Amino acid sequence: MMLCYENVDARDKPRHDDFGAAMLRVSRDLTIDENDIEIMFVRASGPGGQNVNKLSTAAQLRFDTRKVTLPEDAALRLNRIAGQRMTKDGVIVIHAQRFRTQERNRADAIDRLLEILREAMVRPIPRRATKPTFGSKQRRLEGKKRRSDVKANRATARFDD
Repeated sequence: MMLCYENVDARDKPRHDDFGAAMLRVSRDLTIDENDIEIMFVRASGPGGQNVNKLSTAAQLRFDTRKVTLPEDAALRLNRIAGQRMTKDGVIVIHAQRFRTQERNRADAIDRLLEILREAMVRPIPRRATKPTFGSKQRRLEGKKRRSDVKANRATARFDD
């Protein structure tokens, strides 16, 4: 399988394990075997003239998430992030047809898969509830009072005759 890496960092380029299979680094803790990624080429939809009817340039990537061991929280985030791209069986399907060549669409599909996996590996920072300061409460109330005065002064004046 030939890969084209255009907008990918050097750390994302495939590394080879002891058996010669390329390994793609997702994060510090996760690498995936390139053989676990299945890429087929299908006809692209949309404009493209005669070329779109003759050539199969759109890449359809399939990646079975059961073949990698993810922490439980990362697996739940991956399920949420992948959304409709993940089947009930845990297979992520990415359809890449942005470019006119197979190589660029293949690289685009792999980049999008790596981006999804990277995003799932990042733990969100928990939000800590904070109390507003006394000064901020005072400024808010002063602003509300000022606004109330402005609106009250808009009322039509009554004349007692």
